[in-house]
Amino acid sequence: MEAVAKLKNCPMSARKMRMVANLIRGKEVSEALNVLRFNTKEGSRWLEKLLLSAVANWEYTNTESASADEHGLFIKTALVDEGTMLKRFRPAPHGRAHRIRKRTNHVTLVVENKIPLRSDSNSSSEEE
Repeated sequence: MEAVAKLKNCPMSARKMRMVANLIRGKEVSEALNVLRFNTKEGSRWLEKLLLSAVANWEYTNTESASADEHGLFIKTALVDEGTMLKRFRPAPHGRAHRIRKRTNHVTLVVENKIPLRSDSNSSSEEE
């Protein structure tokens, strides 16, 4: 069973956010949270909150389970896409103007459990 959390219009370039997302992709949730807490990049704060939201979404959809730690949640996918770009102008010499691009990004985190739930194991046996 998987759960999704999305962050839209984060005020940071996608390239900077991808550097942090590459650190946690494919790791278990507890290990990824440790990496994000001790990382000094600004994107780690945004991804930590998003990861906690994804875990909360997973726990909400699986109300019969006790907690996320028992089922071995891991980060299945971490996508970082470019968002809208705010275009501003800055005065330049000789009466010209230079364009300033303020970039944003969209992040999608998908978490999934390694240890199947009781309902997952029953549904897989019914399908066979």
